Amino acid sequence: MYRLKLQPGLVLSVLFMAIISHSVVSTANAQNRPGAINRPCFRLENILNMPSDSLSQSELNGLIFMREEEKLARDVYIVLLQTWGQRIFNNISRSEQTHMDAIKILLKKYKVSDPVTTDSVGVFTNQTLQKLFNELTARGKTSLAEALKVGALIEEIDILDLQKELQAIKGNDDLRYVYENLKRGSENHLRAFVRNLQRLGIQYSPVKLSNEEFTAIVTSNF
Repeated sequence: MYRLKLQPGLVLSVLFMAIISHSVVSTANAQNRPGAINRPCFRLENILNMPSDSLSQSELNGLIFMREEEKLARDVYIVLLQTWGQRIFNNISRSEQTHMDAIKILLKKYKVSDPVTTDSVGVFTNQTLQKLFNELTARGKTSLAEALKVGALIEEIDILDLQKELQAIKGNDDLRYVYENLKRGSENHLRAFVRNLQRLGIQYSPVKLSNEEFTAIVTSNF
């Protein structure tokens, strides 16, 4: 009997392609559903085609943190979908999965240990994010309006953290590509939550963003 021997680099490429295939299918399915959130074209395979530069400690720490912060968003939306059954939480949780996958590719590319040791909903290595998950899900279960406000707050936090990470990048085009696309996605999500609150007759006021920055985002078409 012959055994197929794979080179380590080939194994890594196979893992990357499995992540990419899952994310592309998930994104396509989400965008084809009625009422789906329109998102910019974000091709995960582009990450592999960009050169690898050494990571500073700040960039390394940011990558690890953002992996779990994107999981926080996904997990909260999964819980709120189960609670309220609203399409917006389904659509955006699937988008957050794509965000998680993008950062996972970067972690593998730079041979960084993944802080997500289990994909179970609501389980985090970072205890600050664990506490935030507990607080936000409890708040979001009190009413649909609060659930949508929780969504908007998460996206505000995500935007600010991504802005911080972008400022810390020294020249890694792949990190910049991912973070810029994630930030664009979070802005799109924020607009969606604000629109849904408006349909309930609620005018959302920013909690973390400045009024000027918030207004610029929600009045932008893209």
